[in-house]
Amino acid sequence: MASTTTVHGKRSDIWYGPLLTLDILAGLAMVVAIWAGLFFAKEATNLAGDEQIAQRIFYFHMGCNITATLGFLISVIGSAGYLVRRTLVWDRIAQAGVEVGTIFGFGIMVTGAIWAKPTWNTYWTWDPRLTTATITILIYLAYMLFRNGMDNRHTRARFSAIYALFAFLSVPFTYLSARIFRSIHPVVFNGSNADAQGAFSIGPTMGQTLLITISCFTILFLALFFHRWRQLSLEARIADIREELYQ
Repeated sequence: MASTTTVHGKRSDIWYGPLLTLDILAGLAMVVAIWAGLFFAKEATNLAGDEQIAQRIFYFHMGCNITATLGFLISVIGSAGYLVRRTLVWDRIAQAGVEVGTIFGFGIMVTGAIWAKPTWNTYWTWDPRLTTATITILIYLAYMLFRNGMDNRHTRARFSAIYALFAFLSVPFTYLSARIFRSIHPVVFNGSNADAQGAFSIGPTMGQTLLITISCFTILFLALFFHRWRQLSLEARIADIREELYQ
């Protein structure tokens, strides 16, 4: 729940200063990410033309990928926390994690499509990685719709927590899909797939750029996550007041 203090008869939100600072950092981080992806990163020597330009979207694609995964992981932590402690603050953490993670999940799909057009000559193909990623996003969209169908907050939190724990199983499956099935999607980290048609390797400069952009996207994720968590906390406080008034 967002905390407030009273200063000279006025209620002051103690989260205002930290969140404003985080917002400024997030804005600066996005400027740095754009600079790193477009200017700091060297051109890929094995690509030419549109492919070489589109390859730079990889850094933003991976930034969205890592932060979406972070959001879904936070939803697991929040869900487990609620089931153990039965306090709604954990449910709000889980909900904020899912919602912000899903936003970055859509970012994965959009940046992936931009990258795919000059590389695969199509914005979309039912490749195993793309298909499993789409299913994951749909599962978490269903989570949000599922929550809206229940009025009792603790009942909603309990069933949502169980759902979120099972929903997260789709995340590692999506990660492994390009390694298990025949895929045109490149395997970027930790291994390869002999049957895969895609190939990818990361050089030193590319690795540095990737580290910069992932760090920047993480700052943006934290700003969005804490804003959403604070909003949900304020909504919970309003719900508490309403319940007190109508008792």
